[in-house]
Amino acid sequence: MGQPAFIEIRELSKSFQEGDRTHVVLDRASMTIARGELVVLLGRSGSGKTTLLNLLSGIDLPDAGEIAVDGIELHELAERDRTLFRRRRIGFVFQFFNLLPMLDARENILLPLSVAGEKPEAGWFDGLIAEVGLGDRLDHRPAELSGGQQQRVAIARALVSRPTVLFADEPTGNLDSTTGHEILELMRRSVDTLGQTTVMVTHDARAAAMADRVLFLADGLIVNELAGASAHEILVAMEALDGR
Repeated sequence: MGQPAFIEIRELSKSFQEGDRTHVVLDRASMTIARGELVVLLGRSGSGKTTLLNLLSGIDLPDAGEIAVDGIELHELAERDRTLFRRRRIGFVFQFFNLLPMLDARENILLPLSVAGEKPEAGWFDGLIAEVGLGDRLDHRPAELSGGQQQRVAIARALVSRPTVLFADEPTGNLDSTTGHEILELMRRSVDTLGQTTVMVTHDARAAAMADRVLFLADGLIVNELAGASAHEILVAMEALDGR
């Protein structure tokens, strides 16, 4: 995209032991992501998508290689510093909403700031609530909200602390297609209007078509990349992966 790298991985490797067998998930993978870019990771189950998210967010450490996020070399941080990095700089959206049932929507959204003993910036909370369309649902608990509304709460919670990067792991996987499309449009707007750098894992070609770039993972590597691709072009590229 002609922009300096905001996120960069260099020769990243990660493997897991399964009994007597070593399962290589990432094998010297490299990539860059620009600030304010929405990037989707696509690949078969076990291709390393979620593992890569965990490494990029500092949840896990690589066996080898380097990870830089906004100039911070994550692989060099002590565990405590990685925890602080995640708390202050990372937002997460999951397939299952992970809301606390005893808290209402407002309390769930503000939870990351409450844990840190902080309050939202003036005007930011109201603007965020307007953006996610929850103005009339803030006093409702998760059980009183639809699936789409719960995911909107989860997205607002991930954004309320103004994270450096938003990571989304199958954010529409637990929603019907219409609601899922609304959530994807919301995430696209967070990139376009808030400049929110976002990395998303999905199996859905239509979802991936909303990205600035799609990175395809296979055999522990990033093997293909498409920019501004249609859902059809993405499906064709996914079928090519199946033929590897």
